[in-house]
Amino acid sequence: MANPPIDRDGIAAVEKIIRPHIRRTPVIAVDGGDFGLGRGDVTFKLELLQHAGSFKARGAFTNLLTREVPRAGVVAASGGNHGVAIAFAAMKLGIPAKIFVPSVASKEKTDRIRASGAQLVIAGDLYADALAASEEWRAQSGAMAVHAYDQAETLLGQGTVGMEFAEQAPNLDTLLVAVGGGGLIGGVASWYGGRIKIVGVEPEAAPTLFNALRAGGPVDSEAGGIAADSLAPKRVGELMFPIAQKYVSRVVLVSDEAIQEAQVQLWKLLRVAAEPGGAATIAALLSRRYQPAAGERVGVLVCGGNTAAVDFTKTNPA
Repeated sequence: MANPPIDRDGIAAVEKIIRPHIRRTPVIAVDGGDFGLGRGDVTFKLELLQHAGSFKARGAFTNLLTREVPRAGVVAASGGNHGVAIAFAAMKLGIPAKIFVPSVASKEKTDRIRASGAQLVIAGDLYADALAASEEWRAQSGAMAVHAYDQAETLLGQGTVGMEFAEQAPNLDTLLVAVGGGGLIGGVASWYGGRIKIVGVEPEAAPTLFNALRAGGPVDSEAGGIAADSLAPKRVGELMFPIAQKYVSRVVLVSDEAIQEAQVQLWKLLRVAAEPGGAATIAALLSRRYQPAAGERVGVLVCGGNTAAVDFTKTNPA
């Protein structure tokens, strides 16, 4: 079957299908001065409050509701969040699921996959290893594969984040989006279609889209760093790359230290506990890797919250 077109019409059609199954996540305007960013508001979209703890639930439900799922169920490879989302969506829809993750997947994410009733397999050290193992299982079992980012339905589902944000904050000039394999930024950029500036944010230790844009096509890149369980595939997707070439203004790189500091500041100032991948966009602002112009209206996607950054078992209830 040919891939459905990844455009505004496709995203709007998918949004109607998945709407009963996903949350409309909130936005909050934050005084930039509170984050040391000078005057003006920065608008955060708290997509970490989505079902399964990240934007990935949108793509998961899109795949399971718009494709024909065989009796063998679904199989997915994931650094963590995609697996959590597929496991959650499969549980809600009564579909068997088998999830392959690398050893770098966090305990928080693997625990959530198991809690949803999916079968979990640890395969190799990196996402690419888990993907290869999942493809072997798909060939053996006949299960339907759901790719974390290089699949049209996945991109369309993630694009509903952009559709929703545009309705909630219609006057943005710029939107910062974290990049792993590119499903989120590809879908969001497809919705905005050049109407605002889209800036990708990646860890220095996993510059997949940064390297691809410089090379003129997806290339193998490093896959390490603190956000390796969410922002470190071997390369960006083939489907998203032409979208990025057309609609992504630039990509900035942030250090692990900046990401950790962003997590701390998000908790201190907003009581928001974001995972490293979810805090990367904030890190770009705090570290001045992206510096807004005077009066520039900036939006920030906080895309994931599957973390144990705050340990409430050690708090004093008194």
